[in-house]
Amino acid sequence: MAKPIDTVGQTDDQLGTQLSELKREQFNLRFQAATGQLEKPSRVREVRKDIARIKTAQTQRAAAAKS
Repeated sequence: MAKPIDTVGQTDDQLGTQLSELKREQFNLRFQAATGQLEKPSRVREVRKDIARIKTAQTQRAAAAKS
């Protein structure tokens, strides 16, 4: 199982870049699943959770900057 991403030591730009890469991977995984070529089904869940982690970190940073 892949290690979860670390959002603490990254800048906002790095998180945005990583988020776009993960969304691209998620699209590719969905495409592979639809065509029956998905080798590692657990990766779909990992990517989805990593996306949620990044979005949570971005929301927390935005709230902290606002107050």
